Amino acid sequence: MRVTLERSNLLKSLNHVHRVVERRNTIPILSNVLLKAEGATLDMKATDLDLEITEATPAMIEQAGATTVPAHLLYDIVRKLSDGSEVLLSTDADGTSMTVASGRSKFSLQCLPESDFPDLTAGAFTHTFRLPATQLKMLIDRTQFAISTEETRYYLNGIFVHSIESEGALKLRAVATDGHRLARADVDAPSGSEGMPGIIIPRKTVGELQKLVDNPDVTVTVELSDAKIRFTIGSVVLTSKLIDGTFPDYQRVIPTGNDKELTVDCQSFAQAVDRVSTISSERGRAVKLAIADGQLTLTVNNPDSGSATEELAVGYDRDPLEIGFNAKYLLDITNQLSGSDAVFMLADPGSPTLVRDTAGDDALYVLMPMRV
Repeated sequence: MRVTLERSNLLKSLNHVHRVVERRNTIPILSNVLLKAEGATLDMKATDLDLEITEATPAMIEQAGATTVPAHLLYDIVRKLSDGSEVLLSTDADGTSMTVASGRSKFSLQCLPESDFPDLTAGAFTHTFRLPATQLKMLIDRTQFAISTEETRYYLNGIFVHSIESEGALKLRAVATDGHRLARADVDAPSGSEGMPGIIIPRKTVGELQKLVDNPDVTVTVELSDAKIRFTIGSVVLTSKLIDGTFPDYQRVIPTGNDKELTVDCQSFAQAVDRVSTISSERGRAVKLAIADGQLTLTVNNPDSGSATEELAVGYDRDPLEIGFNAKYLLDITNQLSGSDAVFMLADPGSPTLVRDTAGDDALYVLMPMRV
């Protein structure tokens, strides 16, 4: 194999694919990226056996061929080469090493044969639809902070995506929960998503996807079956296994009878929560909200270091109420709101609270209270 390409193109593609590769691997081939040169492109592929990413980048190919080299090492080398330079990749006659040459720099990397590289066989996909990158990004951004990191409840370690009839229209809905808070976001269902199976996209896949959908002009093609999902974003193809589990009935925890409405300026509220929580301990991050007659008092008490209070003017005309929440969870939710005001629908100090955005996007949040 003998290939010449622009450093910037090579670096951009490597940046996408090398992130999938785990730093520590017991299987040597999984530390490598597969490079395949044919036609006028260099194809790169990396996998951790659950997630596979491929990208094609334009290249001048003198001699077609394929090999695999350590992914993180190649990325670090290319990252340190001069801006605007050209990079020559060439394998030796017996295919055991590959030379990376640019200007006066020359590196020799150990290769493993292409035939050893695993293929995440996709199988047949049952549903295909296309979605603007902005909509996919909104679904992910609004929900991913609520994904559970608790490995024992593995079915919560991802975003649940399904199509659902809501207010007379078919929606594509994303839901994530960790048992303490729940995030739900909807977009109009694209054609082709009708009747799709409910799927759970794993946390690592969600993280990679979030970095790939940064171009608002791109349309993403989504193909899925019961066990796999594939996203095609420009020249990048991301294929992932899905979490094999049943997502709980989230509709049951979304309260419907909360009648105490609190409207608060989102930015002022977030800053006040952030300020008073400075005094809280890492273990107990509870902040108490006391609401009465258009005024909200935030209080944090930490027996080890002291206390903090702050007052805010709010919209509230119901009976006085005191309720406690985890400060971090409040901040996570307010960070997702795009409108100027946040609307809290409250019931009592022991019941879940509903949070909505005044910007009118189809997202809602449920937050469990804490004892304070």
